Amino acid sequence: MSKKSRVFSGEFKQSVVQRILNGEKVSALKEEFQIKRSVLYSWRDIYCQEGVAGLQRSIGRPPRIPSGSHLVGPPTSPEEVAARRVAELERKIGQQAVDMDFLRRAFKRVKESRQQNTEAGGTASTERSEA
Repeated sequence: MSKKSRVFSGEFKQSVVQRILNGEKVSALKEEFQIKRSVLYSWRDIYCQEGVAGLQRSIGRPPRIPSGSHLVGPPTSPEEVAARRVAELERKIGQQAVDMDFLRRAFKRVKESRQQNTEAGGTASTERSEA
């Protein structure tokens, strides 16, 4: 069962922070609103550092943008088309480098685990298990 995250308005956050700053216990507010203490303390800290404007923006991880759509909208110029293509190719090259590194390490481990072939015509594999 997934837990749906709630979104709070800046005005609500400001009213809760004002209650904290007026001396109400965070534990009591936690119980009243069913909001984690860490979130309440974050709101308080943001309000103290940035004021009301800081409470207007959302806290947490921004929504995921699908791959390849980091630039929103259709390209407006040939340079932008080229820049998007270069970025796409650089991502592919990076992924291929990661894959090659993984395979290189895997082959090295397999090679190290195999026994040396000391007899003519013998196989260079691991010992048979006793069945």
